[in-house]
Amino acid sequence: MSGNHSERSSGTGRCGARDILRPSRRQMLRIAGIGSVALASGGGLVGRATAAGGTDALLLNCIDYRITAATTDYMAKRGMAGKYDQIVLAGASLGARNDKFPAWGATFWDHVQVAKDLHNIREVIVIDHRDCGAYKVILGEDLAGDREKEFDVHAAQMRMLRAEIAKRHPDLSVQLFLMGLDGKVETVA
Repeated sequence: MSGNHSERSSGTGRCGARDILRPSRRQMLRIAGIGSVALASGGGLVGRATAAGGTDALLLNCIDYRITAATTDYMAKRGMAGKYDQIVLAGASLGARNDKFPAWGATFWDHVQVAKDLHNIREVIVIDHRDCGAYKVILGEDLAGDREKEFDVHAAQMRMLRAEIAKRHPDLSVQLFLMGLDGKVETVA
Protein backbone atom coordinates (compact mmCIF):
# COMPACT_ATOMS: atom_id res chain seq x y z
CA MET A 1 0.00 0.00 0.00
CA SER A 2 2.75 2.39 -0.88
CA GLY A 3 1.92 6.11 -0.99
CA ASN A 4 -0.88 6.28 1.54
CA HIS A 5 -1.19 6.65 5.28
CA SER A 6 -1.67 2.96 5.92
CA GLU A 7 1.92 2.18 4.96
CA ARG A 8 2.91 3.26 8.48
CA SER A 9 -0.27 2.48 10.35
CA SER A 10 -0.48 0.53 13.52
CA GLY A 11 -1.88 -2.48 11.65
CA THR A 12 -5.54 -1.54 11.70
CA GLY A 13 -5.63 -0.55 8.03
CA ARG A 14 -6.82 2.91 9.04
CA CYS A 15 -4.95 6.16 9.43
CA GLY A 16 -4.57 6.78 13.14
CA ALA A 17 -3.51 9.89 15.08
CA ARG A 18 -0.07 8.36 15.56
CA ASP A 19 0.34 8.12 11.78
CA ILE A 20 -0.60 11.76 11.24
CA LEU A 21 1.84 12.91 13.89
CA ARG A 22 4.68 10.87 12.34
CA PRO A 23 4.39 11.25 8.58
CA SER A 24 6.62 9.15 6.38
CA ARG A 25 9.62 10.62 4.61
CA ARG A 26 7.67 10.50 1.34
CA GLN A 27 4.78 12.44 2.89
CA MET A 28 7.15 15.08 4.30
CA LEU A 29 8.84 15.52 0.90
CA ARG A 30 5.44 15.88 -0.74
CA ILE A 31 4.42 18.57 1.76
CA ALA A 32 7.72 20.41 1.30
CA GLY A 33 7.35 20.24 -2.47
CA ILE A 34 3.86 21.69 -2.41
CA GLY A 35 5.06 24.54 -0.18
CA SER A 36 8.03 25.24 -2.44
CA VAL A 37 5.84 25.39 -5.55
CA ALA A 38 3.39 27.72 -3.83
CA LEU A 39 6.14 30.08 -2.71
CA ALA A 40 7.95 30.03 -6.05
CA SER A 41 4.74 30.86 -7.90
CA GLY A 42 4.16 33.99 -5.85
CA GLY A 43 1.00 32.54 -4.34
CA GLY A 44 2.64 31.56 -1.08
CA LEU A 45 1.14 31.73 2.33
CA VAL A 46 2.83 35.02 3.16
CA GLY A 47 1.33 36.80 0.16
CA ARG A 48 -2.10 35.39 0.85
CA ALA A 49 -2.13 36.29 4.54
CA THR A 50 -0.90 39.83 4.09
CA ALA A 51 -3.34 40.41 1.27
CA ALA A 52 -6.14 39.43 3.65
CA GLY A 53 -5.11 42.22 6.03
CA GLY A 54 -3.10 42.43 9.15
CA THR A 55 -3.30 42.99 12.82
CA ASP A 56 -2.00 45.66 15.11
CA ALA A 57 0.26 43.85 17.53
CA LEU A 58 1.91 40.74 18.86
CA LEU A 59 1.15 40.10 22.52
CA LEU A 60 3.73 38.27 24.65
CA ASN A 61 2.33 37.04 27.95
CA CYS A 62 2.83 34.27 30.50
CA ILE A 63 1.35 30.78 30.50
CA ASP A 64 -0.04 31.18 34.03
CA TYR A 65 -3.69 30.08 34.14
CA ARG A 66 -4.40 32.66 36.84
CA ILE A 67 -4.06 35.58 34.40
CA THR A 68 -5.39 34.24 31.09
CA ALA A 69 -8.91 35.67 31.49
CA ALA A 70 -7.59 38.96 32.91
CA THR A 71 -5.18 39.31 29.98
CA THR A 72 -7.95 38.73 27.43
CA ASP A 73 -10.20 41.21 29.26
CA TYR A 74 -7.43 43.81 29.41
CA MET A 75 -6.75 43.55 25.68
CA ALA A 76 -10.49 43.82 24.93
CA LYS A 77 -10.81 46.93 27.13
CA ARG A 78 -7.99 48.47 25.11
CA GLY A 79 -10.05 47.91 21.96
CA MET A 80 -7.68 45.16 20.80
CA ALA A 81 -10.07 42.18 20.71
CA GLY A 82 -9.33 40.27 17.51
CA LYS A 83 -6.54 42.68 16.59
CA TYR A 84 -3.45 40.91 17.92
CA ASP A 85 -1.39 37.80 17.51
CA GLN A 86 -0.24 36.11 20.69
CA ILE A 87 2.76 34.18 21.91
CA VAL A 88 2.69 32.66 25.36
CA LEU A 89 5.92 31.82 27.19
CA ALA A 90 6.42 31.00 30.85
CA GLY A 91 7.71 34.23 32.39
CA ALA A 92 6.70 36.31 29.33
CA SER A 93 9.68 38.71 28.96
CA LEU A 94 11.97 36.46 31.01
CA GLY A 95 10.90 33.50 28.88
CA ALA A 96 12.07 35.37 25.81
CA ARG A 97 15.45 36.27 27.40
CA ASN A 98 17.08 33.70 29.66
CA ASP A 99 19.99 31.28 29.68
CA LYS A 100 18.14 28.39 31.30
CA PHE A 101 15.75 27.82 28.37
CA PRO A 102 17.43 29.42 25.33
CA ALA A 103 15.10 27.74 22.83
CA TRP A 104 12.26 29.87 24.19
CA GLY A 105 14.06 33.01 23.02
CA ALA A 106 14.55 31.55 19.56
CA THR A 107 10.85 30.72 19.48
CA PHE A 108 9.95 34.28 20.47
CA TRP A 109 12.10 35.83 17.73
CA ASP A 110 10.72 33.42 15.14
CA HIS A 111 7.17 34.39 16.13
CA VAL A 112 7.97 38.11 15.93
CA GLN A 113 9.21 37.62 12.37
CA VAL A 114 6.25 35.46 11.36
CA ALA A 115 3.80 37.99 12.83
CA LYS A 116 5.50 40.74 10.83
CA ASP A 117 5.53 38.67 7.63
CA LEU A 118 1.99 37.35 7.88
CA HIS A 119 0.08 40.09 9.68
CA ASN A 120 2.13 43.26 9.36
CA ILE A 121 2.29 43.90 13.10
CA ARG A 122 3.45 47.35 14.16
CA GLU A 123 4.03 46.77 17.85
CA VAL A 124 4.84 44.21 20.51
CA ILE A 125 2.92 44.31 23.78
CA VAL A 126 4.57 42.55 26.72
CA ILE A 127 2.54 41.66 29.79
CA ASP A 128 4.46 40.15 32.70
CA HIS A 129 2.60 39.41 35.92
CA ARG A 130 3.19 39.45 39.64
CA ASP A 131 3.82 36.24 41.60
CA CYS A 132 5.25 34.62 38.45
CA GLY A 133 6.44 31.08 39.00
CA ALA A 134 8.78 31.21 36.00
CA TYR A 135 10.72 34.02 37.68
CA LYS A 136 11.09 31.71 40.70
CA VAL A 137 12.23 28.78 38.54
CA ILE A 138 14.59 30.72 36.26
CA LEU A 139 15.99 33.27 38.71
CA GLY A 140 15.76 31.09 41.82
CA GLU A 141 14.12 33.81 43.88
CA ASP A 142 10.56 34.42 45.09
CA LEU A 143 9.91 38.10 44.43
CA ALA A 144 6.26 38.21 45.51
CA GLY A 145 7.06 39.18 49.10
CA ASP A 146 8.58 42.54 48.09
CA ARG A 147 6.30 44.41 45.66
CA GLU A 148 8.83 47.12 44.88
CA LYS A 149 11.66 44.68 44.16
CA GLU A 150 9.27 42.50 42.16
CA PHE A 151 8.31 45.50 40.00
CA ASP A 152 11.94 46.52 39.55
CA VAL A 153 13.10 43.03 38.49
CA HIS A 154 10.23 42.62 36.01
CA ALA A 155 10.73 46.15 34.69
CA ALA A 156 14.46 45.58 34.16
CA GLN A 157 13.79 42.35 32.27
CA MET A 158 11.10 43.93 30.12
CA ARG A 159 13.28 46.95 29.33
CA MET A 160 16.12 44.68 28.21
CA LEU A 161 13.71 42.84 25.93
CA ARG A 162 12.38 46.15 24.57
CA ALA A 163 15.96 47.24 23.77
CA GLU A 164 16.64 43.97 21.97
CA ILE A 165 13.39 44.26 19.98
CA ALA A 166 14.37 47.82 19.00
CA LYS A 167 17.76 46.58 17.82
CA ARG A 168 16.39 43.67 15.78
CA HIS A 169 13.16 45.31 14.61
CA PRO A 170 13.47 49.12 14.80
CA ASP A 171 10.14 49.46 12.95
CA LEU A 172 8.21 47.96 15.90
CA SER A 173 7.07 49.92 18.92
CA VAL A 174 6.99 48.14 22.29
CA GLN A 175 4.63 48.55 25.24
CA LEU A 176 5.41 47.03 28.64
CA PHE A 177 2.97 46.16 31.42
CA LEU A 178 3.00 44.33 34.75
CA MET A 179 -0.30 42.72 35.71
CA GLY A 180 -1.37 41.82 39.23
CA LEU A 181 -3.23 38.60 39.88
CA ASP A 182 -6.30 40.83 40.42
CA GLY A 183 -6.03 42.01 36.79
CA LYS A 184 -4.78 45.50 37.62
CA VAL A 185 -2.12 46.64 35.20
CA GLU A 186 0.87 48.89 35.79
CA THR A 187 2.71 50.53 32.92
CA VAL A 188 6.47 50.02 32.77
CA ALA A 189 8.16 53.05 31.23
